[in-house]
Amino acid sequence: MMRSLFQRVFPGNPLEEPARALYESIVHQARCPQFYSVCGVPDSTDGRFEMLLLHTALIMRRLRQEGETAAGLRQTLFDTLIFDMDQSLRQSGVGDLKVGPKLKRMGEAFYGRSKAYDDGLDSSDATDLREALVRNVYGTTAAPSDAALDALAYYMRESDGLLAQQDRAALLKGQPGFAAPPAPEAVSQQALTS
Repeated sequence: MMRSLFQRVFPGNPLEEPARALYESIVHQARCPQFYSVCGVPDSTDGRFEMLLLHTALIMRRLRQEGETAAGLRQTLFDTLIFDMDQSLRQSGVGDLKVGPKLKRMGEAFYGRSKAYDDGLDSSDATDLREALVRNVYGTTAAPSDAALDALAYYMRESDGLLAQQDRAALLKGQPGFAAPPAPEAVSQQALTS
């Protein structure tokens, strides 16, 4: 069903297929239960939205390594995200007049978070990424434990490294190389060493 919706929105766009495949992989990864049970991400609409943006930001970061050759794919992936958000808002009963402003805020949220995560991943100071995560992923809940926060930051750095090494062909097939979600043992071990 999702495929037929995308075909109507992106008719004739040759990048629709890889963007849709990437987006489906992002959604699948963002829904991994470990983020919510192990890392303390709120299992709520806000928390799931934050994990979706986090993973999209990681993929966009990787695609920027391809330079202008991937500019169209980045835009189509972003359009796919916005289209999915549009459909979700409408299905939840948001009226037509409110959808546009909400989508605008969601787009701004993505770009703001993407910049914060890029800065955090590029920084040699680990606290920059941790602060971005606390502000965004955990912004609607009590601060997570240091171990849970460290596990999510470690996951982001591992995923960023794996994606950086991945070739473009795999990305175009919608097979991004994310790291494995944090396991309970990793958080327990970090808690013992903190």
